[in-house]
Amino acid sequence: MDFAIGGVSPVPIPVSSIRDFITFEQHTAGSLKAVSGATDVPEAWFEAPAFYFTNPHAAVGAGADIPLPPGSELFDFELEVAAVIGREGYNLTVEEAEECIVGYTILNDWSARDLQRREMRVGLGPAKGKDTATTLGPVMVTTDELAPFREGDRLALDMEVSVNGTPIGRDNLRQMAWSFAELVAYASRGTWVRPGDIIGSGTCGGGCLAELWGWNGAETPGPIRVGDTVTMRVEGIGELSNTVAQSPTLHPIPKARRVRYSAPE
Repeated sequence: MDFAIGGVSPVPIPVSSIRDFITFEQHTAGSLKAVSGATDVPEAWFEAPAFYFTNPHAAVGAGADIPLPPGSELFDFELEVAAVIGREGYNLTVEEAEECIVGYTILNDWSARDLQRREMRVGLGPAKGKDTATTLGPVMVTTDELAPFREGDRLALDMEVSVNGTPIGRDNLRQMAWSFAELVAYASRGTWVRPGDIIGSGTCGGGCLAELWGWNGAETPGPIRVGDTVTMRVEGIGELSNTVAQSPTLHPIPKARRVRYSAPE
């Protein structure tokens, strides 16, 4: 997919990769309770920004229907803002990384929580739990257009999400534990960032159901169902809305063939 700058002309770069960070401490604490059962944010979280790679081929735009992931009964959304890379860079300083950011957009990191929980118990992931769709849009707003919202190295943008018109959560982007420039610098450590790379902020506080499940100790509000419409609004960027559609066919995959093994001598 391509972006539109200000809703007028397309950016001449496709989505080439998506690195999604986790930078809001409130979200981290609540969602870890729900997904892994952890009771505290680990000290390693504070030492360096953590991220995972998600599927650039699953990037979709505003208004697109989002299929329920096959086999999932705990579908969720995640309200984020993403920086778009417009200039390549390698092993960047924070100051150099800032110059690589061309603009910002809203990111919805759709998540199948039941699939995510299972695969993360293996010690990998999230992978299939995040593989169905990542929504980006409705436009990319350039860095200079968001200058009035700058507070030091942060963007003070109000964020909110609703389901079928019912408010679910809200936060402000200034609450990020790291700035976007710091995230880009870390992403480039020992490697390249290139035009079309997407850098997700991670979910804001109250920006997904899993976090609320962690705080509430129960899966309330309930998971997203077919026909539900999730709408995200971010100050200075706009409104991103998608409706969940029927799941594709679930084709069975057998369980692993067990093989006898012993420790190497």
